[in-house]
Amino acid sequence: MAESKSFEAQISDWVAKSLGRIEAVFKQSAQEVFLIAQTPVGAGGNMPVDTGFLRASLQTGLNGASGVKGVEGYVFVIAGAKLGDTIFGGWTADYAVHVHYGTHGRAGRLWVDLAAQQWQDIVTKFGREAEARST
Repeated sequence: MAESKSFEAQISDWVAKSLGRIEAVFKQSAQEVFLIAQTPVGAGGNMPVDTGFLRASLQTGLNGASGVKGVEGYVFVIAGAKLGDTIFGGWTADYAVHVHYGTHGRAGRLWVDLAAQQWQDIVTKFGREAEARST
């Protein structure tokens, strides 16, 4: 007969699994927001891509410290994140703000805002997936 775990051990296991799922939802959600923001207009997104310089100028990091620069550098930053960390990203091309918000009568693309506005839906989606896997 298998020895059953103490109630305390069962609770500890449950907490560890729950924290693992929460961290996975956090990381998946952050990655999805960056993926959406970096999706070119030609692929159905809002990021205008001519030469690719703007897209490649994405700089991501953790907790205010500079991290990785590049089109998919956010993947490495997110991989190193822990619950409670702040993941940030910004586009460093000199003209990024003008393309984002618009200038001289041209409408902006708002790729950052449009991606960030989806945060709650993204978290809900990945949270439900995590919940379904845990039952």
